[in-house]
This record gives sequence, structure tokens and C-alpha cells, in this order.
Amino acid sequence: MFASARTHLLAAGAFAVGTSAYVIAGVLPAVSAELGVSVTAAGQLTTAFALAYAVSAPVLATVTARWERRRLLLVALLVSAAGNALSAVATSYPLLLGGRIVAALGAAAYTPAATLFATALRPPEERGRAVAIVFGGLTVALALGVPIGSLLADGIGYRGVFALIAAVSVATAVAVRALLPVLEGSPSVPLRERFAVAADRRVLTVLAITVLSVVATMSVYIYIVPLLGLTTGLAGPTIGGLLLAYGLGAIVGNAWGGRATDRFGSMPTLLATVGGFVVLVATLPWTATAAVGAALALFAWGVFTWSFNPPVQNLLLELAPAGGLVLSLNASAIYLGMGLAAVFGGAVIGTVGLLALPEVGAVLGLVVVGLVFALRAATRRAPALAAD
Repeated sequence: MFASARTHLLAAGAFAVGTSAYVIAGVLPAVSAELGVSVTAAGQLTTAFALAYAVSAPVLATVTARWERRRLLLVALLVSAAGNALSAVATSYPLLLGGRIVAALGAAAYTPAATLFATALRPPEERGRAVAIVFGGLTVALALGVPIGSLLADGIGYRGVFALIAAVSVATAVAVRALLPVLEGSPSVPLRERFAVAADRRVLTVLAITVLSVVATMSVYIYIVPLLGLTTGLAGPTIGGLLLAYGLGAIVGNAWGGRATDRFGSMPTLLATVGGFVVLVATLPWTATAAVGAALALFAWGVFTWSFNPPVQNLLLELAPAGGLVLSLNASAIYLGMGLAAVFGGAVIGTVGLLALPEVGAVLGLVVVGLVFALRAATRRAPALAAD
């Protein structure tokens, strides 16, 4: 029971850093108006966060590998808090950009370390659920943190939202220091051996699966509002309700993915997840033609999309049990996929049109299915790596 409470505390930290990553989407108009920059320029704050996260995650995992794990989590949360505090007081766009980069460094250090810590608190047969709980914090950040942040911005401004995130991060850091046990870092391993895991074809295949899966789903999700406008003719609060249905599905999917991973194994769960996504996104133009149908389609889409993380994380831990670097590489792959998704989706829309985007995303999902089958064959032929 206490281990479960500690795992949920780790998820609370993931919620704080996840909200920091996603919330800018909900306060874009306020940032644009107050700092006198275009909405497009304000949107690049998200890109800066994603790129800083993607680049720094494996570097920070390597540099901090020998740190005591509780201390690492504490420092990561405080760095994230500092970045959000800087964002709250920034009086210029460059200073706000710097604040987002600092916050990204804290998030990049926190999420892989929290995932690894959670798996250490649970027996091996519950590892998938432990991963799901931590990623549940990120899921709730997307489903609820962003809408709540957007609503709060009307009353306290975007600066108040960033200040609130900073305060939550500090409070979580205090709880981490008080409630989590000491957990030693990884033994001293030469850099060449640490990065050997990144050269393993199976690990590279998993990372490719992550990047392509994120591009396939996020390239559609980024443009889901105009897409739903075309397919349903709806707008305004109704669209917001549909997005909430997706977020609720994401929460359910994350929990289901963890339990399915523990019960059926990483590979079968991953195949079911990607296969379900392909079917749902391919049929979206026909299922999302009215409010009720669209809500059901988006809920199911959220379930299958967000059940992806637990089996992937668990699979990486099976391939490289030490885990630290390989989990940070996967976190980088997620954010790299997010950065590429907008570009890819925009290119598809400019070439073949908005309504073709779900079909192109489904085709990319089929490529991911092929990679999963190739990975299953490869894992049957090779043992796990001893360290990363």
C-alpha cells in the first residue's frame, strides 16, 4: 500500500512537469497579446521545450547516473520549478523562451528517473502498472492540466499559471524528500558501455517505433479541431467537450496499458495498441460525423494511443534492465516525434488535404506494426543487455 502511495507521488511530479510541457497551448493568445508576438512565435515555445527535452534527456541520464535517485528527483523538480518561475516573471519573449528551456531540463531529468524509481518500488510482475501510474501523471496533465490552465489564465493570467506550476513542483519536491526512500544510482560504468545500449538494433527499433507512433497519432491530433470542424460541422465549446473525451480515454488507456502489459506481456499489448490505433484513425472521417459518434471515436482513440507507453517502457526495461539511459532515450524519442508531427501533418495537409491526414497517419501506423513484428522476431534471437 505504501509503495503504491509513493508511486502516485512520483506520478504527481510527472503531472507537474507534464503540465509545464503542455500548458503553453492553452495560454498562447495571452502570451501573444502580452508580449506582442505572433501566435506562431508563441507556439514555438512548445517546440523549444520539446527540442530541449529531446536533446538533454540522454545527456542528463548519463551525467546523473551515479546520483542517489531521490536527490536526482528533488533537483529535477526544483529545476523545473525555477524554469516556470522564470517564465512567470519574464518580461520579454527571449526571457520566456529561456524559462521554457530551463523547465524542459528539469522535466527531462525527472520523467525517466521517476519511471525507473517506480519500477524499483514494485515487484517485477507489477512493473507495467508502475510505469502506467507514472505516465498517468503526464496523461492527466494533457487531459486536465491544460484545460484547467487555460481556464485559470482568464483570472490570473498566464504568469499566474506558470507561478502555480512552479509552486506545485516545489510542493512535490518537499514531499519527495520526506516520503521517498533513498535509492542508490547505477554503478560506475564507462560512457562507451553506457551508450552501447543505443547501438543495439532492438533498442533502436523500439525508439523508431516510438518516434513513428507519436508522429502518426500527434500529426492528426494537432489538427483535430479543424478536422472535426470539417467532419462534424461543430465548433466552440462542443469541440472542447470532444477533446475532453479524448483526454478521458487517454487516462483509461494508460491504466489499461499497464495492466495488460503485466498480464499479457509487452509485445502482445504493443501490437494490440498500435493495431487499434490504425483502425480508429483510419475510420475517423466516417465515425466522427456527429457529436456522439465523434466523442466515442475520440475516447477510443485516446484509449489506444495512450496505452502505448507502458508496454514500450517495459519492453525497454526487458532489453536493458539497468534502464536509466534507455528510458531517457525513449523520452527523447517521444518529444522528437512531437516536434516532427506538426511539420509532417502540415506537409500532408498542404499536399493532399486535411481529410487525407487520418489515412496517412494510419499508413504510418501500419509501418509501426511491421516494425513491432520485426522486433518480436529479433528479441527471440538475442538476450537482454546487462547494463546501459
